[in-house]
Amino acid sequence: MNKPYLSAMRVHYASELFDIEHCAVDPLIQFSKWFNEAIIAEAIEPNAMTLATASKEGQPSARIVLLKECNEEGFIFFTNYSSDKGKEIEENNLVALVFNWLELHRQIRIEGSATKVSEAVSKKYFQSRPRGSQVGAWSSPQSNIIASREVIEEKRDEIEKQFLDVELLPLPPFWGGYLVVPDKIEFWQGRPNRLHDRILYTKADDAWQRNRLAP
Repeated sequence: MNKPYLSAMRVHYASELFDIEHCAVDPLIQFSKWFNEAIIAEAIEPNAMTLATASKEGQPSARIVLLKECNEEGFIFFTNYSSDKGKEIEENNLVALVFNWLELHRQIRIEGSATKVSEAVSKKYFQSRPRGSQVGAWSSPQSNIIASREVIEEKRDEIEKQFLDVELLPLPPFWGGYLVVPDKIEFWQGRPNRLHDRILYTKADDAWQRNRLAP
């Protein structure tokens, strides 16, 4: 690794001013505005977000998941409940999310709590997925150690045979969605000379307060 090259890497941020007066009162409305602008800018997978969880001992871990719904309550994603992230959320439901849209020099940081969505919501989304994704969910013991790739390929073939004449596969009992209800949301926009704009929303008494943070 070329250390001098890394230390010299720079990106010039030249976005326009982003201030509290430019923000919606509700951060979920502001999120939707920025999300739509990321789509228009053709950001690569704009719904990709880092999900950070921690065990009951406080050991953090992070990975990329996909946002599948944003509503007035919060942010929804789906996964295997038996995965590492599922086990950690079961132990400690405080989580963080990060969206990073490099094309727009924007980042959104979210902190809150995660709870399972209803089985009906999980089933509706699961059965809307491509059949291959449904089969894949049934086939993979996510996060478990396996001897080789052949293990899941053989399991996939078994599931294909098992549900050969079934148009919509049933919802696996170990699979479903989480709703992340935010209590903090920060909107970050890159500005010249690293004097970035940061607007933080904090939930207090069912109302959102907005403050500017130093970059």
